[in-house]
Amino acid sequence: MASMVYLASYAILVLAPGLPGLWHDLDLALLLAAWALFAVDYAVLWRLSGQRLRFVRTHLLDTVVLVLPLLRPLRVVRLYEAVQRRHGRPRLVLHARVMVYAGLSTVLLGFAGALAVFQQERGAPDATMRTFGDAVWWTCATLATVGYGDIVPVTPLGRLIAVGMMGIGLALLGAVTGTFASWLLQSFSRDGE
Repeated sequence: MASMVYLASYAILVLAPGLPGLWHDLDLALLLAAWALFAVDYAVLWRLSGQRLRFVRTHLLDTVVLVLPLLRPLRVVRLYEAVQRRHGRPRLVLHARVMVYAGLSTVLLGFAGALAVFQQERGAPDATMRTFGDAVWWTCATLATVGYGDIVPVTPLGRLIAVGMMGIGLALLGAVTGTFASWLLQSFSRDGE
């Protein structure tokens, strides 16, 4: 829940910059409270692990998520499987789970990436990304590894976010393609037998 509160609060801050003072402060307070909750969660995990500084190296993803909390909503993907197990529904086969996780991750990372790059590019001189719709279009083209080039980030931080989005797009595309190819090979080998 805190992850979704953080993402919603961040989205409001980016998409509604002219929010009246009280609402802006409340939204900022929610954002910081969620981030503080992430820090407490990380500290508790660190303390319970008994690993001291080795915890940071062995739990690199948790450390990255603490520093870049926009990635935190990816934990919702874990919730999907937990809900399925709790309701006694049959779990998806591995191949289908990988594709579902990649799909959910793409949507969450795409939205977070569009927000982050739009925040950096809005109002920049020579910016081609003028609206949030432009940011969503750019994100879709980048994650799909199409890269039309009609909209490009011009700020240094916007370009850094772009590099991350390109890497994520390649990784997700590779995961889905590899999983689908593996499933096809297994299906054909079973049919051959």
